[in-house]
Amino acid sequence: MRRDAYRILQATETAIYLFAGFLIALGAAVLLVSTFWDGVRALLEGGYVAAAVGLLDRVLLALMLAEILYTLVRFAREGSLEAEPFLIIGIIAAVRRMLVITAESVHKVDLADPAFLAVLAELFVLALSVLAFAWAIRLVRLRA
Repeated sequence: MRRDAYRILQATETAIYLFAGFLIALGAAVLLVSTFWDGVRALLEGGYVAAAVGLLDRVLLALMLAEILYTLVRFAREGSLEAEPFLIIGIIAAVRRMLVITAESVHKVDLADPAFLAVLAELFVLALSVLAFAWAIRLVRLRA
C-alpha cells in the first residue's frame, strides 16, 4: 500500500514537471514568433536600435526558458535535479540584463548623473553575480 502511494505521488510529480515543461516550450515558441514580428515591424518603422535591444532581450529570455526546459526534461527522465543548469540560467539572466542596460544607456553617459551611477552600480553587481555563478559551476563540477 505504501509503495503504491509512493509510485502515485512520484508519477504525479513527473506529470506536473512535464506539463510545466510543455507550457514553457509553448511560451518560448510564442515569445520567439512575437519577437520576430515585432522586430520586423520595428525595422520597417526605422527603429533599428529598439529592434536590436528588443531582439537581444527576448532571445536571451528564450534561451533562459530553453535551459529551464532542459532541466525539467532531465528531471523527468532521471528523477533528480542538478544545480548546474540553474546556475547557467543565472548567468544568462545576468548577462541579458547587462546587455540590455548597456544598449539602453549608451547615449546617457554623464558621470555627474546619479541615474548613470546607479546603472554603473547595477552593472557591477551583475558582473559580480556572473563571477559567483561561474565559480559555483566550477565547484559543482569539481565535486562531481
